[in-house]
Amino acid sequence: MSVVHVSKYVNTCHTVGMSLPTTIEATSCCAPRVTAALAVDEAERLARVFKALGDPTRVRLLSLIAAGEGGEACICDLTDPVGLSQGTVSHHMKLLAEAGLVTREQRGKWAYFAVEAEALEAAADALRAV
Repeated sequence: MSVVHVSKYVNTCHTVGMSLPTTIEATSCCAPRVTAALAVDEAERLARVFKALGDPTRVRLLSLIAAGEGGEACICDLTDPVGLSQGTVSHHMKLLAEAGLVTREQRGKWAYFAVEAEALEAAADALRAV
């Protein structure tokens, strides 16, 4: 005789060595609780987004860009508000662009950045799904 032990943490059934209660069907505990998960490539993409957002300077830069005229900002206008050199701000902007959070447009010698609203919304949706 055996009892099916249902773990709330692991989606498996364990035989313990007692009789099954008559009110529980043995197959009910083995039904998958998780029916869908993020694909590996989607999880990696989201991880890059959240890693980019894990730095307060980059979050401030996104905020500055979003508040800029037309929802964009020149790199030359981003250095003073965050108190960093142009090279350091460029590095942060490169990471934001690689994560898909901003777009970059070269205008003469200056780079202009705009927030990629769809990427931010997708990140928010991913959090809501958790």
